[in-house]
Amino acid sequence: MKKNIYLLLSLVFYINCAGAQELFSYTEPASNMAANSLGIRVTDNFMKESKANNFNSHIMPEVMLGVSRKIMIHGEAFLSIGNSVFKTEGGAIYLKYRFFSKDDIHSHFRIAVFGRYAFNNSDVHQSSIDLNGHNTGFEMGLVSTKLINKVALSASLSCLTAQDNLSGNKFILVDSNGRNAINYTFSVGKLMIPKEYVSYNQTNMNAMLEILVQTNLSTGISNLDIAPVIQFIIKSKMRVDVGYRIPLSNQLYRKYPEGGMIRFEYNLFNVVR
Repeated sequence: MKKNIYLLLSLVFYINCAGAQELFSYTEPASNMAANSLGIRVTDNFMKESKANNFNSHIMPEVMLGVSRKIMIHGEAFLSIGNSVFKTEGGAIYLKYRFFSKDDIHSHFRIAVFGRYAFNNSDVHQSSIDLNGHNTGFEMGLVSTKLINKVALSASLSCLTAQDNLSGNKFILVDSNGRNAINYTFSVGKLMIPKEYVSYNQTNMNAMLEILVQTNLSTGISNLDIAPVIQFIIKSKMRVDVGYRIPLSNQLYRKYPEGGMIRFEYNLFNVVR
């Protein structure tokens, strides 16, 4: 455990010493996408099975809409590829409302509330609750984000409730008393390149570290993960993320606790009137 703590502190120190855009990969910041904009995103989570060397690919195509400068909506689908079998498993809708914003020169601070509802028809095979491709249920939370020059810091707290999955896949197969959990997250990012802006066409490179914690309210058992990420912003419209999620404490059983992530995103501005 001490070795894991030293690793975590070293990664945090590296990113802070290595000034970031607040476009995190495993969490959403309090800031919204531009008003009247449309985003198209595809994420591939290729996760390693805990009891085998097999990898399962969870592909999530997503459409994002900037309704206004305070409100944004996401709609996503859940697809999976495992053992050469392609499945359509469900989807989710995500809504975020930014209710506080304080903007200064080279810095700002924002707070938002968010909610998610997900439905899934796959079998329930883990006690950890995951509304991104595994469980049916809903989540509500609060997120705050601070941007200081080239460094972004973001933290969130949310409550999750798992329901029975569709197609008769009941949550009771895991633990009927463990339907509720709390998620805590902390993310830090730093803009690495360019050192100076001269054009919107410049490619940005951000280095990030995200800390992800879930505690089951019935058992008190928690998971703790870290996820280092490298991100590229191209021509201020395209985005490519590459990350890897590493479990430091894996007390709540997960079938796929560790693995990589690749994301591609393209944004269209002023397309919604």
